[in-house]
Amino acid sequence: MSYKEQYQFWLEDAYFDEKTKEELRGIADNEKEIEDRFYKELEFGTGGLRGVIGAGTNRMNIYTVRKATQGLANYIISQGGKDRGVAIAYDSRRMSPEFADEAALCLSANGIKAYVFDALRPTPELSFALRKLNCISGIVITASHNPPEYNGYKAYWEDGAQVTAPRDKEIITEVKKVTDYHAVKTMDKAEAMKAGLYQVIGKEIDDAYMEELKKQIIHPEIIKEVADDIRIVYSPFHGTGNVPVRRILSELGFKHVYVVPEQELPDPDFTTLEYPNPEDPKAFTLALKLAKEKNADIVLATDPDADRLGIYALDTKTGEYVPFTGNMSGMLIAEYILRERTATGTMPADPALVTTIVTTNMAKAIAEDYHVKFIEVLTGFKYIGEQIKFFEQSGSNHYVFGLEESYGCLAGTHARDKDAVVAVMCLCEVAAWCKKNGITVWDQMLKLYEKYGYFKETQYAITLKGIDGSKQIAEMMDKLRSNPPKSFGELKVKELRDYDRNVTKNMETGEEGPTGLPKSNVLYFDLTNDSWCCARPSGTEPKIKFYMGVKGTSLEDAQAKVERLTEDLKAYL
Repeated sequence: MSYKEQYQFWLEDAYFDEKTKEELRGIADNEKEIEDRFYKELEFGTGGLRGVIGAGTNRMNIYTVRKATQGLANYIISQGGKDRGVAIAYDSRRMSPEFADEAALCLSANGIKAYVFDALRPTPELSFALRKLNCISGIVITASHNPPEYNGYKAYWEDGAQVTAPRDKEIITEVKKVTDYHAVKTMDKAEAMKAGLYQVIGKEIDDAYMEELKKQIIHPEIIKEVADDIRIVYSPFHGTGNVPVRRILSELGFKHVYVVPEQELPDPDFTTLEYPNPEDPKAFTLALKLAKEKNADIVLATDPDADRLGIYALDTKTGEYVPFTGNMSGMLIAEYILRERTATGTMPADPALVTTIVTTNMAKAIAEDYHVKFIEVLTGFKYIGEQIKFFEQSGSNHYVFGLEESYGCLAGTHARDKDAVVAVMCLCEVAAWCKKNGITVWDQMLKLYEKYGYFKETQYAITLKGIDGSKQIAEMMDKLRSNPPKSFGELKVKELRDYDRNVTKNMETGEEGPTGLPKSNVLYFDLTNDSWCCARPSGTEPKIKFYMGVKGTSLEDAQAKVERLTEDLKAYL
């Protein structure tokens, strides 16, 4: 069907409710809007669904959610997992509870039990819950840190990680097979509950999750020792982090935790934020104001589904709060865990630290220093979660810590996704250790730079929306692939890694080999002078991202180098 025929079908068919039709009648005179809503199906990709909320095939609505769930249900049945059930969580966004119920009732109608949280919960708790309940799969309704008009749907498998190859493609195939909306099953909620196919979960999972988090604390005695002195400001950005973060910090004995009042309660419009993302400095405006009033040591914020953590720390020399990137906060936690587990004899045998290919190279330096195996995986935390599964299957290593540059990390194996609740807890323990030793968290970061080198990373992104945008992004990747640059400014390309073609090429000798990682549309340029650049189209937004990293001799030198590399990249593009 053409987009116009799809539009008419949605307007006329009895399957779609009156509210949906009313919304579509409202755009009858807007040809461009009709085209954008119906020119394609909202794609169920390797990360699930994500899109703008609204009526249409290219939007997040109860019909696209149902359709995706029918595909997932068909796959679960084909894998013999029907009797194990699916856990479902949701965040504070518009339509999140409704989408969670639509997914649950579609599963129920297919004879698959749905375990649905009684209220909003963090994404990592869903990862924990599905393994605790021995479910075959899990669903989280969230658009993470996207703007308020978005929502999304993430699919998980039995190991607790988001679905990876080959299952991701197999599920996508099943979802694509569902072309007739009338073939999508659903049932009445009361009937589903009566049949034991819809079960509400809550406190019992929360309590078990908290107990698992506490196992990651290395020095509870230090927290108690400095509890009266340390001051923490926290914002949940109107999302799911408020309850679990406050609970864990309280139970560990932190006494002075100040939550930003304007951002404490769930708000699907994120009224106080331009963009609910801890990577955005503007998002910290209210938190930093409160921090100055309370003379806080650290300022923390979690994104709406509480899988990412952003932090600022006080620099006592200037009296200002310094922002930390995800790489920086991840390195603080990683180095603390490796150092203190080694010192206390609690490091497991054959320990491993896992990062993604676009995460700071400081991770490798720290892992080597503590004789911990260093493993790099593709971008996306599901690949870090997958490594934990591989370790368990092979008995080869024990996972100690994993992180990605986009403000996500995981200590422990209770979840298989990035967990901002455990990250807050670990970061606060680091802050307590710093307080006991008479230094600030920023002082400790500077010590790491002095010891391992001044690593600095940045990103450059180009957003290209609509039908033409995806075509331009593909052309840009083709150009980089078919005619790769020999250098970026003064930095020569030593090695090119093309993960789509599974080829690494030494640019001096021409020697080629495999990448050793799964196929992915990513190009990595290993440069001279401890520098690198990586190109990757986003899987969730209409943009192409360029990640870059350098190593300097001081903060100023590293900053100058990363700025130069960014300008050289722009000049090439």
